[in-house]
Amino acid sequence: MYFFITQLSLCDLLMTTDIVPVLLHSVLYGRSTMTLMGCIIQYSVFVLSDCSECLLLSVMSYDRYVAICNPLRYLSIMTHNLCVTSVSVIWLVAFIVTLINIISIYSLHFCGPHIIDHFYCDYDPILQLSCSDTSIIQKLNLIIGGFVVTGPFIIIVMSYMYIVITVLKIPSNTGKYKAFSTCSSHLIVVSVFYGTLMIVYMFPTKGHSLILSKILSLMYTVLTPLLNPIIYTLRNKDIKNALNRLKV
Repeated sequence: MYFFITQLSLCDLLMTTDIVPVLLHSVLYGRSTMTLMGCIIQYSVFVLSDCSECLLLSVMSYDRYVAICNPLRYLSIMTHNLCVTSVSVIWLVAFIVTLINIISIYSLHFCGPHIIDHFYCDYDPILQLSCSDTSIIQKLNLIIGGFVVTGPFIIIVMSYMYIVITVLKIPSNTGKYKAFSTCSSHLIVVSVFYGTLMIVYMFPTKGHSLILSKILSLMYTVLTPLLNPIIYTLRNKDIKNALNRLKV
C-alpha cells in the first residue's frame, strides 16, 4: 500500500509543479505568457501525471480487492516484483500516451490570436487555436481516453463490487467496519478524481459555462492533489501513532 501511495504522491507532485506556478502567475498579474513549446510541455506533463494516476488508482483498487477478498493469499499475490512491474508498466503506458499527444499536437498549424482562456494549456483550448483539421486527432484522443480513463474505471468498479459482496458476508459489524476502513481512503480519492474528470472530459462541453469548466478543472488539477495526502494521513493509523509519539 505504501509503495503505491508513494507513486500517487509522485503523480500529484508532477501535477501541482506543472499547473500551480502558471496559475499563481496568472492570478497575480492577470495573464501569463508562454511559448508554443512551453505550452506543449505543460500539457505533456499534465497528461503524463493524469494517465499515471488513472492507471495507478485501478491497480490500488485491485490491491484492496486482494486484501479484503483474499487476505490469506495477499502476500503471495501482491509481491514486490508484481508491484514494481505494475508501476513500471503504468509509467510506460503513460509515457506512450503522452508521446502520441505531443506528436499529434505538434503536427498542427497554429494561427492567431494565440490566447488561451484557461489557467493552463489543456487539450480543447490548444485545439481551438489551430487552423488545421482536428477531427482525426479528436477521434484518436477519444479512443485513447476511453482506454486510459474508462478502462481503469471499469476495473475499479468491478473490484469494489466484489469487495462489497465479500464485506456483506462478514457476520460481525466490527469486521465489516474494519474491512471498509481499509479501502475508504482510496474510495474517496477515486470519487473526487474520477467525478470531476468525467464531468470535464466525458460529457459535452457545449452550453456549459467556461467558468464552470475552469472550476471543475481546478478541482482535479489543484484540489485533488491537495486532498490526497490529507485523506491518506487522516485515515492512516501508522501516521497517527507517529504524530502521537512526536507530541509526547
